[in-house]
Amino acid sequence: METLPSTATEPARRARRFRISSIEILCAVLLVAILAQSWLQDVFNVPALRTGSTVFVAVCVQALPFLVLGVLISGAIAAFVPARVLERVLPKKAGAAVGVAGLAGVALPGCECASVPVARRLIGQGVAPAAALTFLLAAPAVNPVVLVATAVAFPGRPEMVLARFAGSLATAMVMGWIWARWGKLSWITERALRRLPDVEPGQRWKVFAETARTDLVEAGGFLVLGALISSTLNVLVPQKWFGVLSDQVVVGVLVMAVLAVVLALCSEADAFVAASLTAVPMLPKLVFLVVGPAIDVKLFALQAGTFGRSFATRFAPVTFVVALACGTVAGLLVLGGGR
Repeated sequence: METLPSTATEPARRARRFRISSIEILCAVLLVAILAQSWLQDVFNVPALRTGSTVFVAVCVQALPFLVLGVLISGAIAAFVPARVLERVLPKKAGAAVGVAGLAGVALPGCECASVPVARRLIGQGVAPAAALTFLLAAPAVNPVVLVATAVAFPGRPEMVLARFAGSLATAMVMGWIWARWGKLSWITERALRRLPDVEPGQRWKVFAETARTDLVEAGGFLVLGALISSTLNVLVPQKWFGVLSDQVVVGVLVMAVLAVVLALCSEADAFVAASLTAVPMLPKLVFLVVGPAIDVKLFALQAGTFGRSFATRFAPVTFVVALACGTVAGLLVLGGGR
C-alpha cells in the first residue's frame, strides 16, 4: 500500500491539535457566566422565568431518583435474569401475559420514568411487547407507594384509592390487549427489540454497569427535554382557569386530563397536587391521577427516545384516550360521579 507523504497528513494533525472539546466549551460558558453574573441576574429576574425554572428543577429532581432506580433494575434484568427464566414465568399467550404483567406492577415502587428502561430491557430479554408495555403503564400507577401517597393526600376517602387502582390497572391491561391485537413490531425501533444473549457469570457486573450507564444517558436526556416542555407549558396555564371547573364536571374531566399531560408530575407526588385543587370535583381529580402516570410530555419524550418516534406517536394518543375512559368509568362506578 502506498504511504501518503508526511506533508499530506500535516493539516490533519494540526486540526486534531487545535480541536475544541466539550470540556473547553463548558469552561468558557462557566467563565462567561461568572464574569456576567450581575447582568444575567437582571436579565433573568422575571417572575415567569423563575416559575418555569422552579418547575423544571422540580420535575427533574422528582423523577431522577426513580429514573436511576429504573436503570438499575434494567441493568439487573440484563445481567442477572436469563431470558429462559422470563419465558418460563410468563404465560405463552400474550393475553394471559398481559394480566400477569399488570399485576406485577403492584410489586415495584417507581414512577413512569423508571418503568420505561425496565420495559425496554424486558423486551430485550424476550418478553412479549404487549406484556412489557402493560408493565410500563401499571408499575408507576398501582404500586404501594403511589397508593399510600393517594391515601395520605385524600384522608378519609379510601374510595379514591380504590378508584385510582381500578382505573390505572384497567388502563394498563386494556392497552396491553390492544397492542397484542393490533400492535406491530415494525413500529418499535430495532435497538429496543434487539435480543440480548445470556451473560457469562464472570461478566455479569460489567454488563450490569454498562447497561445501566447506557440507559441512564439515553433516558436522562429525554427526561430533561420533557421537563423543559413541562415547565414552559406550566407557566402558560393561568391558575384562574381552575375556578370555572367546579360546576362543569365534563369540562373539568377534559381539562384535568390535558393538565396531567402538561404538568408531567411524578406519580408519587401527583395526588398531593390534585388534592390541593379544592375547587375541582373528585371525578376530574381522579382522571388527572389516572392519565398522568400513563402519558405526559416527559413520558412521551422518554418513549420516543427509547422505542422510537413511530411507536410514541401511535402509542401515546391511544393511551390518553384509554386512560381518560378508564378513569371516568372507574370514577362513575366507585365515586358515583364524585363531586
